[in-house]
Amino acid sequence: MTSASFKPEAGPDRRTVMAAAGAAGLAAALTACGSGGDSSGTGSDAGAAGTSLARTADIPEGGGKIFKDQGVVVTQPTAGTYKAFSSKCTHQGCAVSSIANGVIVCPCHGSHFSVEDGSVKHGPATQPLPAEKITVSGDEIKLA
Repeated sequence: MTSASFKPEAGPDRRTVMAAAGAAGLAAALTACGSGGDSSGTGSDAGAAGTSLARTADIPEGGGKIFKDQGVVVTQPTAGTYKAFSSKCTHQGCAVSSIANGVIVCPCHGSHFSVEDGSVKHGPATQPLPAEKITVSGDEIKLA
C-alpha cells in the first residue's frame, strides 16, 4: 500500500467567497430599497392605462384610497376634486399604507404626504409623491 498525499484543488479562498456574498447581498438590498430614481414627476410603476380604479363614492372627501395592485393612491381633497399619486414612498420605496387626517402615511419610516398635492408633510422623505394621471367620467375613476 502506498501513501499518496492529498492535495485539494485550488479554489477561491474564504475571504473571496465572503466578499462576493456580501456584494451580492448589498446589491439585492439596494435594489429592494432604492428610491426609484424616477424624477420625471410621474410614477412609472402604475397599472395599465384605462384601468378602472373605483367609483367616486368610494373615495372619501378629505381622504383617499390605496390601490396596491395598481401602485396608486386616489384622494379627494375637496368635494368633487380627485387626485392620484404613486403609492411608492419617495424615501426608500416602501408602499404607503394608510390615509388619515389629510395625509398619506408610509409605515416604514413615518413619512407623511398631503392628500392635496402629494407634498411632504413629515419626513424623512424629502420629495413629494409623484402625480399619476386619472380621468373621472361620471362616477368612474380610471387611470389615464
